[in-house]
Amino acid sequence: MADKISTLISQELNLPLDPVHNTVSLLKDDNSIPFISRYRKEATGGMNELEIQSIDMRLKYYQDLQKRKATILKTIEAQEKLTPELSTRIMNCWDATALEDLYLPYKPKRRTRAEAARQRGLEPLAKIIMAQRTTDVQARASQFADGEAVPTAADAIAGAKNIIAEWISENTAVRNSVRRAFRHSAVLTSTFVKGKEIEGRNYENYYDYRQPLSRVSSHQLLAMRRGEKEGFLKVGIGIDDDRATDNICRIVVKGQGQASRLVEEAAADSYKRLIRPTIETEFAAMSKGRADESAIEVFAQNARQLLFAPPLGRKRIMAVDPGFRTGCKVVCLDEQGNLLEHTVIYPTAPHYDVEGATATVKELVQRHSIDAIALGNGTASRETERFLKRIRHEGREVEVYVVSENGASIYSASQTAREEFPDQDVTVRGAVSIGRRLLDPLAELVKIDPKSIGVGQYQHDVDQGKLKDTLSFTVESCVNSVGVNVNTASRQLLTYVSGLGPALAQNIVDYRTRNGAFASRRELLKVPKMGAKTFTQAAGFLRVPGSANPLDNSAVHPERYALVEQMARDCGCSVEQLIADKEMRKKIDISRYVGGEVGEPTLLDIMKELEKPGRDPRDKVQAVEFDDDVRDIKDLRQGMELNGIVTNITQFGAFVDIGIHENGLVHVSEMSNKRVHNPERYLRISQPVRVRVKSVDLERKRIALSMKGVKQDINQ
Repeated sequence: MADKISTLISQELNLPLDPVHNTVSLLKDDNSIPFISRYRKEATGGMNELEIQSIDMRLKYYQDLQKRKATILKTIEAQEKLTPELSTRIMNCWDATALEDLYLPYKPKRRTRAEAARQRGLEPLAKIIMAQRTTDVQARASQFADGEAVPTAADAIAGAKNIIAEWISENTAVRNSVRRAFRHSAVLTSTFVKGKEIEGRNYENYYDYRQPLSRVSSHQLLAMRRGEKEGFLKVGIGIDDDRATDNICRIVVKGQGQASRLVEEAAADSYKRLIRPTIETEFAAMSKGRADESAIEVFAQNARQLLFAPPLGRKRIMAVDPGFRTGCKVVCLDEQGNLLEHTVIYPTAPHYDVEGATATVKELVQRHSIDAIALGNGTASRETERFLKRIRHEGREVEVYVVSENGASIYSASQTAREEFPDQDVTVRGAVSIGRRLLDPLAELVKIDPKSIGVGQYQHDVDQGKLKDTLSFTVESCVNSVGVNVNTASRQLLTYVSGLGPALAQNIVDYRTRNGAFASRRELLKVPKMGAKTFTQAAGFLRVPGSANPLDNSAVHPERYALVEQMARDCGCSVEQLIADKEMRKKIDISRYVGGEVGEPTLLDIMKELEKPGRDPRDKVQAVEFDDDVRDIKDLRQGMELNGIVTNITQFGAFVDIGIHENGLVHVSEMSNKRVHNPERYLRISQPVRVRVKSVDLERKRIALSMKGVKQDINQ
């Protein structure tokens, strides 16, 4: 059965069978996706994490299908209706919808019209009519009329038709016929709910909407479904009912006599009452599922880009959470993100204490040797930015970086924040989060629910289970791609390391607290509950700077230390010298070391890592200068060219921060003179861009931007 599942996955994903089979085996053995992708390339044929994730998802689908088959077989067997032929059909079925169609005639039902007719003894009459061979239906029906449960022949025929209607609805060929009609010609319609026209203006584009279902985009469908949920829209999926009924009759009607006419009537009833509602619901769920997948994919891409946002590095940070009436909360952090001091300044309206605020900032910068300032992008951000940039610091260059505040308030009120800063209020915690996002965005953002980090669209409307799984995978992928310093990482960051999880992450932090910094990777085996299997999964992604073994601060896995040491011996040097000497590494012929489980992919990875041990794949942070003449949406003029930063990417375009409260939208049609199919492949979160103002809607506070013909010359 495992071979069959591997074959199916290989065909579906168009991937080679042997690597798929190997990957399935590794997944079944509880190996994590990051570990398989990074350290088992020979087995997987070098498949990337996304390909392995796809295999994992299909494997889980087929495993669930196997469990469902077992339940169905057990249920039918209990009814004493399981034949060898039916059992074989069920076992050979690998599609969930087709499996449920096979099960439908045997599925325990609540009291239906058909069931009531059966209880009145009308199933034999239904079989007579369905056979369509009798020439006198009335006479046969009279035999079933007892004057009590079945008063008349007409009542007998009506009951028989209900049974026939149910049989037709359970006919696989009939259901597939209707499915084909929905698949090829279904139309999605949306109309407004009377009396809600003004209140639901956000959905006015869908007040009179009609479009083939196959052409409705993900964001449009999710918008309509949200409008429907909020009570502003009526949404439906329809096909040509007459044609669908005719197609059903071609399958079940065999002649032109009275019995055939009754079957035709039962078919029409079956379609209207039993088949169409269920197939419509099926396609509504299917289209919603596809829309969810598309939206979740965009969300995950955005989250990945945000988590991979460039870190400033180990610098001393002053973080400023701007505000007007309550002032700007200021915190100072050391290179590790530890809180040194906090205060409040009032440089903007209504206080305008520019002199006092300037003196405070200058004094803090000097006292704590501040290297950079992280400024939140919320209320009063532009005014505070202008104030900070006017300050001159004697003998120091202190750059000001505008940082997204999304999710900072959620972090500041969380249990994590309370544990880190039990004696500080939410304003201090929020400012610390802003500063740490400049220091290391990944390390800080893992403390926040990915849904709250300010990217994506319709995240509250999609399947929450799938969203959670996808975002967890995305965070795990990012954390393991970068690697984690085991001596400084938070419990939240360690949780996402391959093979660990919350409990082991806490055990590592507790061990570190009791015993001091880890001296080597091998010491991790002393952590409670850290078994050999878990160590194998996690070790390559954990870094131990300062270890006696330099490989402990690299992505070289401990299982390959002996191999690297052999390379060093063959070169007549130590591992440290091999890492330091580029020319010596060039002399290594990696083909000499191929053998066993070690192939060229692993050896190439090792050589890259020796070239730059523990390298961070993220870029360096960039500061963007906004136009100082543009402070409010009212300052915008059509044709203006401005600097901006991409803050969010959707299927229909990208939102860009141009230095005012409202973000502008670059529609997908305005990104380039060439057609852009996937905005997330053309732009990335936090990317500096140059844009032109296309139009401004002051009433709705909407800004349309364009990148067409605009020279992208700012720190690309």
